[in-house]
Amino acid sequence: MDRAAATIVGSAVGDALGAPFEFGPAGTFSARFPEAGSCGEMCGGGGWEPGEGTDDTQLAVLIAESLLQRGGLDLPDIFSRFQRWAAAGPKDIGVQTEDVLTNGMPWDLAAAIQFQVNGRAAGNGSLMRASTSAVYFARAGRTVTMDAARRIAALTHGDRAAWEGTAVFHELVRLGLQGADPIGALPAVLDLVHPDHRRRYGTVLAPDWHPDQATEFNGAVWPCLGSAVWALRTTNSFEHALRAAVDLGGDTDTVAAVTGGLAGACYGWEAIPARWTDPLHVPLPGFGGRVLRLPDLIDLAHHLEADTD
Repeated sequence: MDRAAATIVGSAVGDALGAPFEFGPAGTFSARFPEAGSCGEMCGGGGWEPGEGTDDTQLAVLIAESLLQRGGLDLPDIFSRFQRWAAAGPKDIGVQTEDVLTNGMPWDLAAAIQFQVNGRAAGNGSLMRASTSAVYFARAGRTVTMDAARRIAALTHGDRAAWEGTAVFHELVRLGLQGADPIGALPAVLDLVHPDHRRRYGTVLAPDWHPDQATEFNGAVWPCLGSAVWALRTTNSFEHALRAAVDLGGDTDTVAAVTGGLAGACYGWEAIPARWTDPLHVPLPGFGGRVLRLPDLIDLAHHLEADTD
């Protein structure tokens, strides 16, 4: 349960820490905060308050509340919650996700039709919101958690590449929650990726891969997941992993959210600095002005973990 809370809160911390640096160049974070442990890192900016969760965490919360209130995976219900949120005008919403949630198609066709029309749907929008579902399905085992990841991802992303990246994240979190080594397990996890996408994920998850080698912006699912794994692999603490992730620049909130979820599962609750968790707050547009804070996120994590006992 300690690691479950750390997974969800860790992802939210990464999201809020990275949001002010989104779309900026590499090195901006370390230039502003050159020493680990610096006060003021949860600085806000770019339209975000210090500690404010973006669409990454907001959608993760909506998935969690659907799982708990519906007693399991109810895809139409998750889609409906997403639509309600999108209609409320959130501060940030991915182009891919917005297209699907507002195109007027039913839940089981909207993403597929969008992909057929545009031919592009491999953004990281399904990966960014996966911390809560990863915790919920972890105890059900490898097959169930990876299948659930794919099905939730497919609600908004018609490209199977997004499904597979989300499934890998689910499985790595499951291993971390068990106290196993997700990085060491990567070769076995890659064997479970759909053959059409295994080679590309094998490239970005290889031990010698560096985010500088990415052939796409890290708003795409492959380099986003690869960058998060790189940040975890090349550091030795939750704090340093998050610093490395944000310092990559680009889609900093999502890369750091994915990194934070993985690092939380691996390092546990005590590894997350309190100066990063204390200001956390997650508004939920479209849901009565609700704002979740740290105790709410911890409570949510505990219910998700306990619900599958």
